[in-house]
Amino acid sequence: MKRILKEPKFLGRNRDVRAGALTPSFFRVFRDATKRKESLTDTAFLLTITISLFIVIYALSIVFLGDKGFSKIQMFFNLFNENAALIVIACGLSIVMITGSIDISVGGSTALICTASIVCLNNYGFNFVTSLLLALTIGLVFGAVQGFLVAYLEMQPFIVTLAGMFLGRGLVALIEVNQIQVDNEGFETLSGARILIPFLGDINKKGIFIQSKLEYGVIVALIIVFIIFFLLKKTKLGRSFYAVGGNSQSALMLGINVKRTKFYAHLLCGLLAGIGGFLYLFHTRSGSVQLATGLEMDAIAASIIGGTLLTGGVGNIFGTLFGVLTSGIVLLIVTAIGSQDPWWPQITRAAMLCFFIVLQSVICSRKRK
Repeated sequence: MKRILKEPKFLGRNRDVRAGALTPSFFRVFRDATKRKESLTDTAFLLTITISLFIVIYALSIVFLGDKGFSKIQMFFNLFNENAALIVIACGLSIVMITGSIDISVGGSTALICTASIVCLNNYGFNFVTSLLLALTIGLVFGAVQGFLVAYLEMQPFIVTLAGMFLGRGLVALIEVNQIQVDNEGFETLSGARILIPFLGDINKKGIFIQSKLEYGVIVALIIVFIIFFLLKKTKLGRSFYAVGGNSQSALMLGINVKRTKFYAHLLCGLLAGIGGFLYLFHTRSGSVQLATGLEMDAIAASIIGGTLLTGGVGNIFGTLFGVLTSGIVLLIVTAIGSQDPWWPQITRAAMLCFFIVLQSVICSRKRK
């Protein structure tokens, strides 16, 4: 009779571990557990690089471009005002990338959310609440369908979400070919409201003190960042995201439902895409087929710059936040320099991406050793 080993505490549901079951895959569970501190060190290192890069770029912009508005406090708040939607959507991308997956449909779903919501606001008596529900529904449908295809049917996430991107753009063209604007007084009043920051502001050329202003969408985005940070670091589901992205086989042996975890990751990404799409509408108040073109690439770039590994298992939501802000400040700097050519921000962002991808490759190769 084979002797039953005493069950290690971390094996969870795997209660049938016997002496004959000690395979190399089993011992990888112990190795991955001992490397947990190392992965946290890598996350902290990438986060430090991202924050330092943002601080250096912003400080240099104040020194050399202070006369073009970078020394004003409102310029800092404008970084958040312009990128609130991207912050939320990039958080969703970070989650699926942590699990080792990808979602490039968020740009198409954002365009669909904006256009469909505007049509309903202008023509069908929708208000702020009902248009928000519509946005969340669209995001959840995209996330649920794509998550099911990726997790349970084991289809390639790039192909599935590429189809989702084309579907979103196609539905926008089906709803409205031309660019449309919000024509709803209540919605326009809410979207035009601003939060006045007490004791912070700038003095204009006439010597008048003007308080700094923040959009309500920024508050929503920051709240979501803290919620997702708590989810990833303090909950079982969040830890499962990291485990699946780090090593799905080891995660399965630890009793984690890998398929369900991947499904939840895409579902959560869809939900955040719905919220981000609504914030995008709240900020721009317009919709068209070409709206949010390249938004998915901006979100992926921000996640990578923020320290999320393309291979999965490593990532930090605060890093994603600073990744968005770093991309935003680069765009403002290029615009302030006077270059109207659209390719210079892309070239600069590509250079940053190359730097962080090389950095990630070095970290991955070191971990393999």
